[in-house]
Amino acid sequence: MYSFMGGGLFCAIMGNILLVVSTATDYWMQYRLSGSFAHQGLWRYCMSGKCYTQTDSIAYWNATRAFMILSAMSCFAGIMAGILSFAHFSAFERFNRSFAAGIMFFISTLFVLLAMAIYTGVTVNFLGKRFSDWRFSWSYILGWVALLMTFFAGIFYMCAYRMHECRRLAGTR
Repeated sequence: MYSFMGGGLFCAIMGNILLVVSTATDYWMQYRLSGSFAHQGLWRYCMSGKCYTQTDSIAYWNATRAFMILSAMSCFAGIMAGILSFAHFSAFERFNRSFAAGIMFFISTLFVLLAMAIYTGVTVNFLGKRFSDWRFSWSYILGWVALLMTFFAGIFYMCAYRMHECRRLAGTR
């Protein structure tokens, strides 16, 4: 049980770090504009060595930003519940912290999936047609890796919960 929780906690911490780095950096998309390379993230775009804040309030950027922030917050809440699940001082008999941590990691996975799907759909259908030479960059890829890490953290914590429940039920017979 503790090995599942330890593996889940490792995946969750790595996933949360990747979520924060992916959300904060400016390399979601790279493209060629007027002969020079440019790149953009969720908060800024950079051309010819200068970076500018994205002041446009475009719905897909706002949705992607919101879902990435919600994902990082729910992952952090899952990490806190996961750390507390190592402690055995529970005032609530029916409340299992490893189950709560697993649910928070699955919620985080859902939020990052929504963010990545929105950004991918709009980029491919709109921006991809606007720029001829473009590609997704490393910040975007980190978002997808964070999705996998939070998903596996949820799987590990659900396995730990299942093992704990099987032991608890076997001990009552």
